[in-house]
Amino acid sequence: MPAYNSTFPSDPHNDRLVGNFVLLPLNTKFRGPAYQANSDYDIVDECLDLFRANSFFKNFEIKSNADRLLIYGILFINDCLNHLKINTTYNEAVKVLTNVSLDDFSLPGTAGFPLNSIYSIPTTDHNAMDLLKTYLQQFRQELSARLIERIYADSKDHPSKFWLAFTRRKFMNKSL
Repeated sequence: MPAYNSTFPSDPHNDRLVGNFVLLPLNTKFRGPAYQANSDYDIVDECLDLFRANSFFKNFEIKSNADRLLIYGILFINDCLNHLKINTTYNEAVKVLTNVSLDDFSLPGTAGFPLNSIYSIPTTDHNAMDLLKTYLQQFRQELSARLIERIYADSKDHPSKFWLAFTRRKFMNKSL
């Protein structure tokens, strides 16, 4: 059975690309270069919806540029979950995951990034790299904020054990 791919269509003529990394629209309250999404469902929701199902897969076939953003989102969710403990309260989780999303991180295509084989990022154009960095920071902030809302939907005292159970799983045997 193959892993679940992104449902967002890839249009190389209209998509904003940095290398082969697509900058999809987001429904976000954070400042950044992402366009406002036209629908209620965006790539952040898709990352959260497909995280648990895709966590079981060690291989992932990339069918569109949106799949690369999906892979990054799933790896980031796994990183966020690894920073939470079973007794972390909602307010503590907001502080921890805000720091995780704003921490200095390696960009796809640069040294130190775990999946450089699937990303081709132009390192000569500094404007493109700055655009990618600010987009990923906005993406990470929105993803961590929505992840907190899902994990603490039942209780603000402790995270859902059904989400924390996936901290031991590594999508594609990689982590950020």
